[in-house]
This record gives sequence, structure tokens and C-alpha cells, in this order.
Amino acid sequence: MADAPYLICLALLEQGGVRAMPINGKSLRQAIAADADPAGDGHNLALELLLRLWQRSNSAGALQRIAADDSLLLLQLPFEALQNTLPRTKAAWINGGTTEVLIAQLQALSVDGLWRLTLERHQPLRFSRLQP
Repeated sequence: MADAPYLICLALLEQGGVRAMPINGKSLRQAIAADADPAGDGHNLALELLLRLWQRSNSAGALQRIAADDSLLLLQLPFEALQNTLPRTKAAWINGGTTEVLIAQLQALSVDGLWRLTLERHQPLRFSRLQP
């Protein structure tokens, strides 16, 4: 794992006919192990991002998920990839790239961690690892 791991939560959505990929993130002191889930850090990032999205819906209209259950993702990546590669990957997807290609690119950027966030009725938020 790189010296400076970073954990981000991102949403794949459309609002008013325009794609968007809002992101929330934080640096980690230590990488999340390959056999673990992001637990508290992941929950906090997801909650903050979802609250921002909820607020955003007041001013710009209804939100629509683009990728069904893969529309809310958590990704662990090196800080360098966050600064250099992720912005280009995000721009390519927003400008019409396919979601399948985006997810493959996110998996290539990730270091031991790309999770889908799901919630079933009467169950806690669950992180499930996306497999390449």
C-alpha cells in the first residue's frame, strides 16, 4: 500500500439530465486490510456525502442513481492517484463514458478496496467488496 492511503465515497448520479460524481474523502493513518471493511470511516463518509446530496436536491432537482446498486461506492486509493488519475477518470465518465469502464478504472486505482454500499430493510449499512 502507498504511504498515504486515502478513502473516498463517491456517488454516480444524474440531476437535471446532467451526470455528476460527488466525492467525499479522508486520509487514513493505515490502509484498510484486504480482508476487512471500512467500518466507521466508511459509514461517516457515506453519511456526509448522502447529506450533501440530499441538500443538493433542493436547489437542482431530483437525483437519479446511474448504476443501480453500484451508484454509491467506497474506494481506497493512494493519495497520488486521488490527485492525478481520479480527476481524469471522473471527467471521462461525466462526459459520457460507460459505467462499466469507470468501475474497471476505479478497481485499477484501488489498493485493496473498492466497496459497494447497500442497505436492506431493517439491516445496517453493508459494505460488499466489488470483484474485478
